[in-house]
Amino acid sequence: MKLKLPAILVNFKCYREATGKQAVRLAEIAGEVSEETGVTLAVAPQFTDLPAVIQAGRVPVFSQHIDPVKPGSFTGHILAEAVKEAGASGSLVNHSERRLPLEDVKACVERAREVGLATVVCADTPQACGEIAAFNPDVIAIEPPELIGTGIPVSKAKPEVVTGALKAVEAVNPAVPVLCGAGITVGADVEAALKLGTRGVLLASGVVKAPDPRRVLVEMAEAVVRAEK
Repeated sequence: MKLKLPAILVNFKCYREATGKQAVRLAEIAGEVSEETGVTLAVAPQFTDLPAVIQAGRVPVFSQHIDPVKPGSFTGHILAEAVKEAGASGSLVNHSERRLPLEDVKACVERAREVGLATVVCADTPQACGEIAAFNPDVIAIEPPELIGTGIPVSKAKPEVVTGALKAVEAVNPAVPVLCGAGITVGADVEAALKLGTRGVLLASGVVKAPDPRRVLVEMAEAVVRAEK
């Protein structure tokens, strides 16, 4: 299932609220909201939950990481082929909680492309966004790590980081769309991100740990609709 932009991509991380059966249910809720609003929602569950979430079949599913290795003796690594064969649409790469050297980021993008996985590559600064754009990933997500999980949205607290990322990517590879992450918790944060020029958001705790994830996802999806008018 392809990721169509604009999109809301929810990273389940290793939160208990999005583990096992709860991961499946949260993905089902995302699918229901997507169908109701016409806005693309996607999820990135833990590796052990990929098959069950994918089987639910309601939204594009991304792994949280892949390693830059080919099939072989790499115990404990995440193989791109395995993620693809599980049925995932793509993978996050270089999240701030799973940071990689730049050469490994490039290798992961290449490995994903070889097997037909889309890549959403995270970056912490506009400069990093420009460097990563040269690798031709499918999407870049700008996420200042100091704002992740704070509830303080980068789209409002540091809009210059977002616009700087957009300019940096545009200068290197204008074909690569940019998502915005860090501190996104309400619909207004999503609308602000899209109005800056991004093509969606990457978020986690704002949905996963919300008392009512459905309500938050509906609010965010409706914000996408408003921003696109």
